Amino acid sequence: MTPLYDWPKATAFGRVVPKNKIYTHANATTALKSRFVEQVDQINWAHKLAPETLNLPATKTVREVQVFRIRLKTPAAHDTVLRAIDRAIPFPLIFELTHGGQTQVAAAYKRPSEADSTKWVLGDMFRSDWLAADTPRAPLPVALDMARLYEALLGPLIPVAPQEAEPLQSRLDRAAALRAQESEINRLKSRLKNERQFNRRVEINGVLREALARVEHLKAGN
Repeated sequence: MTPLYDWPKATAFGRVVPKNKIYTHANATTALKSRFVEQVDQINWAHKLAPETLNLPATKTVREVQVFRIRLKTPAAHDTVLRAIDRAIPFPLIFELTHGGQTQVAAAYKRPSEADSTKWVLGDMFRSDWLAADTPRAPLPVALDMARLYEALLGPLIPVAPQEAEPLQSRLDRAAALRAQESEINRLKSRLKNERQFNRRVEINGVLREALARVEHLKAGN
């Protein structure tokens, strides 16, 4: 289970971020602005994890990690909302979404572009289950530098089991394959529901069983 972390007091930042600042940086469309208005109550830049607040050295890929606490009006925030916030901030982000006495952790792996170090590459958004807001918080993972701390914070959100000494990118690739396979399973289930011919149903069922088996292999790291 993804833990809620007891962010050290030295990392507290506590600055409210106006939505219009995000709109500007994200070149927000009317549809995206509407989602913000409908779903987001307040954006709080809650914690700054950095060499000066944690006494951990920065690395080339991770200088700081920011924790944003988003108070929601609705039980969920669309990925486009979180990704707009992520793109507006030039550091990796960890989100804590709060609603109705519960908290969900979300994050997308973010790294500097190899082609242009001033730009960022943003991966898929991962989310934890919703947890009671009063769930006991865990201490931060032990890490030697900011990059390894970031990987340790992100790791519990990735929906595939890590293999021994597996690089983060390899695990992220498996998670992407898992997401694609789950989309295929949903498509096959829809086809099966609408198919009336017995022979076709047998064929689709066979393909569906294979897809379900691949999902289990991806989750287990086989």
